[in-house]
Amino acid sequence: MPDLTDDTITAAVLSTVRDTKDPRLAEILQALVRHVHDFVRETGLTEEEWARGVAYLTRTGQACTPTRQEFILLSDVLGVTMLVDALGHRRSAEATQNSVLGPFFRDDRPHLPDGADISQGLPGTPFFFEGLVADHQGAPVKDAQIDVWHSDSDGHYDVDVPGLSEPAMRALLRTDDQGGFRFRSIRPSSYPIPDDGPVGEMMRATGRSVMRPAHLHLRIAAPGFQHVTTTLFPTDDPYLDHDPVFGVKRSLVAAYQDHPADTGPYGTTTDEPYILLRHTFVLEPARPAPGPRRI
Repeated sequence: MPDLTDDTITAAVLSTVRDTKDPRLAEILQALVRHVHDFVRETGLTEEEWARGVAYLTRTGQACTPTRQEFILLSDVLGVTMLVDALGHRRSAEATQNSVLGPFFRDDRPHLPDGADISQGLPGTPFFFEGLVADHQGAPVKDAQIDVWHSDSDGHYDVDVPGLSEPAMRALLRTDDQGGFRFRSIRPSSYPIPDDGPVGEMMRATGRSVMRPAHLHLRIAAPGFQHVTTTLFPTDDPYLDHDPVFGVKRSLVAAYQDHPADTGPYGTTTDEPYILLRHTFVLEPARPAPGPRRI
């Protein structure tokens, strides 16, 4: 019968997973035990604090629904989501950097032609986008698949717009032979992350902003290249330095160009002032398939 103390219990727990058949699972479990035990020792965690922590995690799970993932939101605001993404997508300085996918990507987006209006007629400042997808040598990447989605002028995605039954402000596009793609929509707005649950409690307790800067989501996939999930932020957004999910990167901040009424890009005109955003996305070659793992 083991006579465990605070000095010996960690080794005892680690010994229980040494026969785990999956070596990666064993590695993760052992690291988890070591770090959690070190956390308890470092903070001198009390029984009351431990119980409050368990209750918090329980409420986090209870807040999850088929359309809301409070645990992912918790991961986001603790920087874990972006850390996992950064470790998995280390790219050269020239390549387009990844950012968080977010919870509003949908597979049931419409396939639209180049230059289409994806706003579904929702109100807002006209927003035109001209994109170019290229490789490291500047050669165009044709027939790349481009997913785009964003919020409306009030910070709502289509799934949260009352009375809207069709997808809006999202589309699946493809690049032309010159690697270009274009669309029209409305300017996205900044918005708060959900703060009516346990994550909101933590944000208020720590005095953190819940406002995400306005942004445009894009996913780019092309044969022979690494997939990119990225986000573009306007230079004039007041929340750039306080993104609660840590998704802003300097290379992803882009200038929105203001234009007067009665003009427009790629053969169109508007009767009101509009925004134009141009951006080039640089893809890296696909990584070789990993060989068998030695254990």
